[in-house]
Amino acid sequence: MTRRGLDWRDLQYFLAVARGGSLSVAARALNVDHATVGRHIQSLEDATGTILFERHLRGYALTRQGERLLARVEAMEHEAKGVEAGGEGGLSGTVRISALEGFANFFLAPRIGALLATNPALTVEMVTIQQIVSLSRRQADIAVTLTLPSGNRFVAEKLTDYRLFIYASPDYLVRHKPVRTPADLSHHMFAGYVDELLFTRGLDYLEGLGIGQQLVRIQNSSIQAQMAAVAAGLCLGVLPAFVAESRPGLVRVLPLSMNLTRTYWLITRADESRTSRIRHLSGVLRQEVERAQPMFLPLPEPAAPARPDNGAGKGPAVA
Repeated sequence: MTRRGLDWRDLQYFLAVARGGSLSVAARALNVDHATVGRHIQSLEDATGTILFERHLRGYALTRQGERLLARVEAMEHEAKGVEAGGEGGLSGTVRISALEGFANFFLAPRIGALLATNPALTVEMVTIQQIVSLSRRQADIAVTLTLPSGNRFVAEKLTDYRLFIYASPDYLVRHKPVRTPADLSHHMFAGYVDELLFTRGLDYLEGLGIGQQLVRIQNSSIQAQMAAVAAGLCLGVLPAFVAESRPGLVRVLPLSMNLTRTYWLITRADESRTSRIRHLSGVLRQEVERAQPMFLPLPEPAAPARPDNGAGKGPAVA
């Protein structure tokens, strides 16, 4: 049977499904019904002689052939937008970066202007709910994670190490038993993540410092909420230094003996890692991180000398 010619309109529908992950999401984006989207996808598969999507109950996932086609279609889209903009350089359209909450909110968000300033036609989306965002399903262009991907479909490079310490508010240290050794931590309450909701063990900072789960009486899924509890004087918390030290007044506890190092990895899809678009985005991220190395890896300065007991039998903790 002779294959029919390609209908270029099919590629628009293909992009919408690849990015939305389902016919219904694509239909809403294109303001058509889902049956129309389905017909265009079938038309494109017939024209190319390949299966571009795996159909699941939860949506449409790209096959290897679909991933290869998407890289080519996105390159075409980028060139078309460049022509539409009068041939001006720079990136255009929407770029999605998936990153952990701490990195996205406390580091990347204030610096995103470096990317936007040189790309006036670009919109940046930052997604911090990594556990439901899939790089393989084209739900993000770049991911910053604590976990290396498996297989050869992705390219991973080390972005930076970052250091964590135990933090407290000065008020908490005055009101509670002193902390002069790691053993003293057993008398204190901590904030931490909800264990059952941890989608990567790299976020289990407390376990990394040997702090028992029985001490973690304030649990939530947000590093910002944990820091707020620490700042309010409710408890101690293990926080990335670049996050905690954006909040004036928080004090490191046992910084020489109780500190932890984790690594952020920059992940891209192998079929796109060398495109100009991804190289540019990755380069901006690397440049900004390199400039901020003292934020990510501060030295664990010596503990301050203990102050006299406050007279109530509860001396301030050593920070």
